Amino acid sequence: MAKKPIKITEVVLRDAHQSLLATRMTMDEMRPILPEMDKIPYFSVECWGGATFDSCIRFLDEDPWERLRILRKELPHQKLQMLFRGQNMLGYRPYADDAVEYFVKKSVANGIDVIRIFDALNDARNLQTAIKSANKEGAHVQGCISYTLSPVHNNEYYVKYAKTLEEMGANSICIKDMAGLLTPYTCYELVKELKNTLSIPVDIHSHYTAGLASMSLLKGIEAGADIVDTAMSPLSGGPRPMANQARGISPATWLPRASSQPCRAPITTPASTSSS
Repeated sequence: MAKKPIKITEVVLRDAHQSLLATRMTMDEMRPILPEMDKIPYFSVECWGGATFDSCIRFLDEDPWERLRILRKELPHQKLQMLFRGQNMLGYRPYADDAVEYFVKKSVANGIDVIRIFDALNDARNLQTAIKSANKEGAHVQGCISYTLSPVHNNEYYVKYAKTLEEMGANSICIKDMAGLLTPYTCYELVKELKNTLSIPVDIHSHYTAGLASMSLLKGIEAGADIVDTAMSPLSGGPRPMANQARGISPATWLPRASSQPCRAPITTPASTSSS
């Protein structure tokens, strides 16, 4: 039986340095590796959103919108992905619906292809506006399960929540194990149940904080996961996601790129600060 190709989301340009370096990697530090990254057939490259917006403004003296436009230009063959905090956008409090809608619109206009949307409390109401807006703008919507452990947070709960997100318009589901709590056999069972219930792809995102991520991803792949998140080895392990090399996921097992053509037409008119 032929092996099922595994899609890879590379997180070194966002989550890896956010978890290790408090999101302090500058655009100049990223640029030298971008041409090499553009040659790799990733499913997506997570490079924006999360704490990058805040960090650019408060600590790095960078324009986060200009960073996104540079990444779009330097990674023409990649789908660019961002992390979006639902109704909280990239901030730390809920914002009005019209602000969420406009932010999603400008994120896509400036280069984002995949929007990973989550709510820390797994409250679907806090994802509704963001999912609807991302669907309208033609982005790939990845709805997230914020994974944790408690008497009520079991696989039945997560599968029901994932089905709700699919019905709301999600194009894929991410098991977002940001605390590294997912264990190998629990991951296998959860992915199996998700694949039996959903008609959309399943992604696994797990941090190596507890030393379990490599084993959890392996069991998740065995259960039928479609996508896994990885980071280049210099910025992987510990509180960050696993290294793609350490998982034994060689480029030969990746899903090949469908086309050598750029993912989208170049952005020729930079969005001004006022329109961003």
